[in-house]
Amino acid sequence: MRDEDIDTSEIPEITEEQMKGSTLRFGGKHVSKGKMRVNILLDAEVVAYFKSQAGGRGYQTLINEALKASMRDRDLESTIRRIIREELGASG
Repeated sequence: MRDEDIDTSEIPEITEEQMKGSTLRFGGKHVSKGKMRVNILLDAEVVAYFKSQAGGRGYQTLINEALKASMRDRDLESTIRRIIREELGASG
């Protein structure tokens, strides 16, 4: 069955309250919410770029946002590739 063939009209939207009580997992392992202090070595040009883009915000926040966007994009890319493979397989 293809994703677009699934009727999701009776599935309620997830509320903010439900999200607050949710558990985040990656690779089946629990990940705590919030931030974690880490020490990481970055190229000087990477730090300089994010500092120049930060304006009034912290450059570390921008680095964090860029990393999270990369995670979302990778998930999206994987999904799109899977759909394309399925569609090509169905038409061939």
